[in-house]
Amino acid sequence: MKRLKMGLIGPGFIAAQHIEAVRRLGDVEVLALAGSSSESARRRAAQWCVERAYGDYRELIADPDIDVVHNTTPNHLHLQVSLAALAARKHVISDKPLSDSAEHSRTLWQAARRAGVAHVVTFNYRGNPLVQEARSMVSRGELGPLCYVHGQYLQDWLADERVYSWRLDPARGGASSALRDIGSHWCDLAEHVTGLRIEAVLADLGTVVARREVSRAAGGTFSRTTTRGRRRVRIRSEDLATVLLRFRGGAKGCVAIGQVLPGHKNDLQLEVCGRQASVRWLQERQNELWIGRFGQPSSVVGKDPSILSPDAARYAHLPAGHQEAWADAFRNVIADAYQWIRDGAGPRARPAALATFADGYRSDLLVEAMLASHAAGGVWRKIPPPA
Repeated sequence: MKRLKMGLIGPGFIAAQHIEAVRRLGDVEVLALAGSSSESARRRAAQWCVERAYGDYRELIADPDIDVVHNTTPNHLHLQVSLAALAARKHVISDKPLSDSAEHSRTLWQAARRAGVAHVVTFNYRGNPLVQEARSMVSRGELGPLCYVHGQYLQDWLADERVYSWRLDPARGGASSALRDIGSHWCDLAEHVTGLRIEAVLADLGTVVARREVSRAAGGTFSRTTTRGRRRVRIRSEDLATVLLRFRGGAKGCVAIGQVLPGHKNDLQLEVCGRQASVRWLQERQNELWIGRFGQPSSVVGKDPSILSPDAARYAHLPAGHQEAWADAFRNVIADAYQWIRDGAGPRARPAALATFADGYRSDLLVEAMLASHAAGGVWRKIPPPA
């Protein structure tokens, strides 16, 4: 079997997770990375034991040995980097969001289809075995007709006004901050588990920390300013959101999104309620799945491949009682991506749990509908069909 070779563009915070996940597969070589300069790329390459380093992403894409390009650049660079990789007929695995706007995501989706290569967006929570168990329960009809889908994705890393990230800069992150960063994850998870499409949204957005201290060197994710050379900037994108949802088929829903809420580290929760039963999954307790029924005791299913459905068990790699975590789910998504590539990258060969550029485009349509709903004073906005 051919040993595939990958190159990564944008060696920042999330890049290390991509590299670790790829190396865990055992049959893919991390061959090269490209950074913002030759010096920074060489430094990262040495740190991560990567053979080749490029100061220009175009040089990496032109490398004939590279089969797959991982795009982990800031949002505003996703379009040009992924388009260049697709034009070179390289398979592309893009960190989410797919780009900084629905228009750019549509361009990427169309280019990926024309290129005929694998095109993946890392909505990594799909890779958790109990997420897949919940999805399997819904598809088997165990919950009955679905009526309510709700949850939250709350964090606190932006609670301190001295913390700044490029995600807060519309020129680099896009018009949305919290919704595009983590709200996209929740909406993708809700649609993936239920099999339903969100057809309309009503959003109430807010900016809790309206001004932040920024140093001249700030810009990386989770960066914190010092007293030296700092300035205050006005923040225009949302850091808190409440959204009502209408799903195709009649189910209702709501979600709370926030990144300024003390004590909430990575508090993603999804509950799906049907007429016969409900299921709830909490990311911070991801080895458990709560199941509630009327007139019967509620139960908690643990991550145990011997009792999970076949669709879920394939994502569990350790016996019951051996905990699997965020990095394991991420590895599962990357494994699916490379399996798709090895199987020819045709539409029918794609693993069912794998998100593509079509899903990334849809995510941006949802986010922009939420922004439009809030801008209009909090009114219902229908999600436009993919153009």
